[in-house]
Amino acid sequence: MGTFPQKLGKKGSLKWIQILVNQHQYLLNSLIQSSKLEIGNIEWVSPLAKDKYAEYRDKTFLKQLGLVDYTSDLKDFWPNHGPQWDALAKTTDKRQYLLVEAKANIPEFVSPPTSAKAVNSIEKINMALCRTKNFIASKSKSDWSQYFYQYCNRLAHLFFMRKVLKKDAYLIFIYFVGDHTVKGPMTQGEWESAIKVMKQYLGIDKKHKLSKFILNVFIDVKSLN
Repeated sequence: MGTFPQKLGKKGSLKWIQILVNQHQYLLNSLIQSSKLEIGNIEWVSPLAKDKYAEYRDKTFLKQLGLVDYTSDLKDFWPNHGPQWDALAKTTDKRQYLLVEAKANIPEFVSPPTSAKAVNSIEKINMALCRTKNFIASKSKSDWSQYFYQYCNRLAHLFFMRKVLKKDAYLIFIYFVGDHTVKGPMTQGEWESAIKVMKQYLGIDKKHKLSKFILNVFIDVKSLN
């Protein structure tokens, strides 16, 4: 439960995140460490070729980061079948943690609503999203469990890591540019326009209490060939 081996990606974000983490770590680390974030030496723990490119969620993502002792805290915060992380990393001193979501096209970016059916699960999700929304002072009346739900639940997990667990965690969004196979954006500007619309809808278009722990990374797939 919570561990998902992946086939070798042939297109889209699955392909590029596998290539990026396994073949171009220097590039990825440089982009992260040269940013506004102050990140130490990075050790990637997924998706690794030697681990069948596995992706992780629920208690196994905590285990990959060396935080398995906090499993009960996660269960209190979010139900099973939480975010499945495209990539995970920690610093070699085990003091900083990176949660990564990757995208290669706009439809992938505009994610569907929560698929939770159980009343208890829905209530727990809504409570976590509400806590996050209030913490960053969003004024939007939008339901965060609906449009852009994937972005919102990733944001909620950053809140969980930093405010519940008190860990030095960061949320990295990797946007791939120029993937013709999935009709992805050809420029960084296209991504930035889509992100701006999303943030306005969610009421987080201005700086908020989690902003400085979030990084958008734009990578042209030509640099990975």
